[in-house]
Amino acid sequence: MSDKLGIGDIFPDLQVDLVNGQELTVPSGLNSPYKVILFYRGHW
Repeated sequence: MSDKLGIGDIFPDLQVDLVNGQELTVPSGLNSPYKVILFYRGHW
């Protein structure tokens, strides 16, 4: 398990699968000065 991020730490690039089958690298793949990442588990 990785260490937790602390204040001032840079969020590492993370590749996630999108519901349309494509992939997105966050945060570098987001074209906005404001970035919020929400992970939704879906149905169990």
